[in-house]
Amino acid sequence: MDQVEFEPAQHWTAAVLKADSHPSEINSLTREIFRPSLLIRAGGGIHNFLYQLMQPSHEPGQVKIDGSNVLGKLQITWRTNLGEPGRLQTQHILGSAIIHKEIDFQILDVPSVIILERPFLVHLRLKNQTDRRMGPFEVFVSEDESTEENFIMVNGIKKQLLQQLEPSSFTEFELSMIAIRLGVQKISGITVFDTQTNRVLDTLPELEVFVSSE
Repeated sequence: MDQVEFEPAQHWTAAVLKADSHPSEINSLTREIFRPSLLIRAGGGIHNFLYQLMQPSHEPGQVKIDGSNVLGKLQITWRTNLGEPGRLQTQHILGSAIIHKEIDFQILDVPSVIILERPFLVHLRLKNQTDRRMGPFEVFVSEDESTEENFIMVNGIKKQLLQQLEPSSFTEFELSMIAIRLGVQKISGITVFDTQTNRVLDTLPELEVFVSSE
């Protein structure tokens, strides 16, 4: 085996991962070629190649490239026992389809100590990940359809209104909540709703917190 070359698609970068790789090699963002010649035995000989694929980070204001499941292609060259050259170029290698959410909605911070029946603030961030203006938005805690009762609820106004977001921009805000039972409880059902299109964009996963008496 003379050469194995992986040519990543336009929106990917690749690095060869080897057991003795130096960190600077792993972080290389160039087309990756395995150059040392290898002897692969006939009749089922195997050698594995491992590549790490990464998408470049985007600076604020840049529009993210649309998701694609094309990862790249391999080019392999070799010589037979008699020295005859061979070459193979694969078709595009496909991965699982990548789905980019229109928004990124997440909890940034929750107090380390939550006191029973004392209001506390949940720090949240909402980011527009599209190339168009979105919103206005409503943020609220949706009703849990399960039979399990929720012991952490919104303190005060049930719906919080957020203004429109420009492409790739974000806003940070706080939601006042209150716990009414001691012990391990769940913050759940925090939902963001687009009032322009009348649809739910995302609901945050449950987050367990501990409620203390003091």
